[in-house]
Amino acid sequence: MKKVATLLTGLTVALSACGTSTNAPQASLSSSSGLAPQAVTGCATANLAQGRTALASSTENAGYLDAKFAVDGDATTRWASQATDNQWLQVDLGSPQQLCGVTLQWEAAYAKTFQIEVSSDGTSWSPASAVINGTGGTQNVSISGTGRYVRMKGLTRATGYGYSLYELQVFGTTSTGGGTTTCSTTNFAQGKPASASSTENANALDAKFAVDGDSTTRWASQATDAQWLQVDLGSAQNVCGVSLQWEAAYAKTFRIDVSNDGTTWTPATGTISGTGGTQNVNLSASGRYVRMTGLTRATGYGYSIYEFKVFTSGTGTGGTTPLPTSDTPDFGPNVAIFDPSTPVATIQSKLDTAFNAQLKNPDAQFGDQRNVFLFKPGSYGRVYANVGFYTTLAGVGRNPDDVTINGAINVDSGWVYGDEKNATQNFWRSAENLAVVPEGGTNRWAVSQAAPMRRVHIRGNLTMGPSNQDFGQGYSSGGFIADSKVDGAVTSGSQQQWYTRDSTIGSWSGSNWNMVFSGVQGAPAQSFPTPPYTTLATTPVSREKPYLYFENGKYSVFVPSLRTNASGITWPNTPGTSIPMSQFYVARPTDSAATLNQALAQGLNLFFTPGVYHLNQTLNVTRAGTVVTGIGFPTLVPDGGVNAMQVADVDGVNVSSLLFDAGTVNSPALLTVGTAGAHVNHAANPVSVQDVYFRIGGAVAGKSTTSLIVHSDNTVVDHIWAWRADHGKYPTGWTVNTADTGVIVNGNNVLATGLFVEHYQKYQVIWNGQGGKTVFFQNEMPYDAPDQATWRTGANGYAAYKVADSVTTHEAWGLGAYAYFNVNPSLHADRGFEVPNTPGVKFHDVLTVSLGNTGTIDHVINGVGAAVPFADPAKNTAPSNVVSYP
Repeated sequence: MKKVATLLTGLTVALSACGTSTNAPQASLSSSSGLAPQAVTGCATANLAQGRTALASSTENAGYLDAKFAVDGDATTRWASQATDNQWLQVDLGSPQQLCGVTLQWEAAYAKTFQIEVSSDGTSWSPASAVINGTGGTQNVSISGTGRYVRMKGLTRATGYGYSLYELQVFGTTSTGGGTTTCSTTNFAQGKPASASSTENANALDAKFAVDGDSTTRWASQATDAQWLQVDLGSAQNVCGVSLQWEAAYAKTFRIDVSNDGTTWTPATGTISGTGGTQNVNLSASGRYVRMTGLTRATGYGYSIYEFKVFTSGTGTGGTTPLPTSDTPDFGPNVAIFDPSTPVATIQSKLDTAFNAQLKNPDAQFGDQRNVFLFKPGSYGRVYANVGFYTTLAGVGRNPDDVTINGAINVDSGWVYGDEKNATQNFWRSAENLAVVPEGGTNRWAVSQAAPMRRVHIRGNLTMGPSNQDFGQGYSSGGFIADSKVDGAVTSGSQQQWYTRDSTIGSWSGSNWNMVFSGVQGAPAQSFPTPPYTTLATTPVSREKPYLYFENGKYSVFVPSLRTNASGITWPNTPGTSIPMSQFYVARPTDSAATLNQALAQGLNLFFTPGVYHLNQTLNVTRAGTVVTGIGFPTLVPDGGVNAMQVADVDGVNVSSLLFDAGTVNSPALLTVGTAGAHVNHAANPVSVQDVYFRIGGAVAGKSTTSLIVHSDNTVVDHIWAWRADHGKYPTGWTVNTADTGVIVNGNNVLATGLFVEHYQKYQVIWNGQGGKTVFFQNEMPYDAPDQATWRTGANGYAAYKVADSVTTHEAWGLGAYAYFNVNPSLHADRGFEVPNTPGVKFHDVLTVSLGNTGTIDHVINGVGAAVPFADPAKNTAPSNVVSYP
């Protein structure tokens, strides 16, 4: 009798329950089920042998009757041995499997007697059956055992010829990895990277549209035979079926191929006759890459597919099932989402509750609280948002002007007792992708480090000093603005330094030590050091940070394109690529590192929701173009001394909007980009690291030798703050929160725009690569070096910024290094900047400062520049400037 097994959505095939089938062999895989496997009672229905590597003791005709033809899924091809007894045919299943049956489809030259054997290594064999009398035709054999290799051992022949098999099929129960061989109904290809041999229209008919889950979009090839479409599943999977939704231009004949490396391909099926419409194909193969290989076309057009779906039989690599994704994910309890219908009182209450929980709380800056407020497109009535620690306000429209806040996004001092004038600790907060009509005409953004303003339209003025400044000279130490527009005036107030990139402003007033502009329309003219404005007309290379947006009921992440020699804002028509949220794994703080790595291996991007994530293994980003981002300052803590994240030396990875917080066991590095010594040119699509922050201590006694290591050539480092804590909820000190260096750059042609690095115990930055560039650098040397000998043997201290002696080309603009040696004010640093004295190494607008005249820096760069502090008391905390070097 027969049973019906559902293998794929909308696909049913009849399977023989057991015994010898009376069905004639199929000529090729049919459009619905292919060569029907002859199931043995209790076995799964997937043929584990199909498409695997096969070997034989001999062949009658090499090239025509090889072993591989017995596992190709095509009943018109076969293996045949030499005409002697004691011949064998074996198949490598790729991994150990729990076996329960084999099916042999004999040609006329069958075995009189044979035996089935299994092996774990392909060398030592064990019987999995007794000696069996051959029947010819299709013969099913029940077996029991575990093995990677399965062999039909022919003992005596039934004819004067050798042994000949059309197909050797192998069936299992479950793999030793723990996954079943049941074919899942989850489409494993959706949202994965896809490519094709050609496209009819690169924009409208790209390969990605065949795996986007949208049956109204499609891929179409050029109008020739021998075209292909492939998908990268992210890791090796046991593939049990595919479904092709053909457009009218379908294949007359095609084949499904698999590969582990995207280069060497193995047929997973024989030649299949195309049917058009929705065509389901049952198969059994293993691979990371799955390809539809078009052989001949059914029409005068090319090949065109609405959706190319791939189904897996459970585990694949690692014994896990695919992680779920959604275009409308739950971003978790720390994210509040508003639309214009939300009562203003409700919005204000949520904002006030979040901020007031931090007010007058000295531990707020090291707490676990995380808050995100997302505003869907529209205009919002009077909303006055005080933005506290680990808080993000963001619009989720396509453009900043899609969301209008009437009121303020306000950051000010006065949040802590005893130091109400101090805004120098207003860290870890952000605003992006919205417009503000400021109450009273001026919006206040008195922030310090790690507090970016991106894609914001201020429809009025912007001031960046605190409201309770002492005669306009309170304390603030920022900051960063990019891709933003200020219709009115920008006033820097008490800000010590600031970097503005690729923006448009009405005007700028105010200066202290180091105000840097690149690609800013309306910026003041170059005038360093009086006043200290460093102005570049354009930014050499820039790429705006990915951002979340909501459109047509779904969320997506937009990844802006690379720009060269950029000036001004990118919007409203920002060039770039939109990635559906279904191509992201939306991470929660409860997720393990193994789960996050599974998502990456699955070919997904990562989107971290707000919270603290503990990692007991390194997150490995290996796929080109992967986006790893988040909202609300998601914090990654490596446990047990692991490195938190490693990015492979591939194109176009983006790591953004994350805080790496060192654990209590020393990590060699927190984030490593690329492979040491690789030096692959990524200029057309570089890795970008944006709004990424590193913290050593403060929350715990954190330790990490180096925070960021960049090996990949052409990497863009756009606004980072690497900070060895000088204060915290947990005690800090020279032997407590230890860290040698903030940033090491080994790659060539790396660009840093907005580099903030502070308090490390040796060099703050070491630049070993050729052709590097830095636009804006801010540093404080370590406060807490106990004495000269402990800090450095053989010299007075470490420079803040070290360019290796072997470097012949490097250029930098607008750099400041500050000393505040409060533990031992008698300490000296020989210089702020240590670089080779060669024509190709050029520094512009460089300065040093002794804060409160506490500690000495003897020279600005190498042996050039006056010492700070100055002898004149009137020059307390005054900078020593060098306009150009050499």
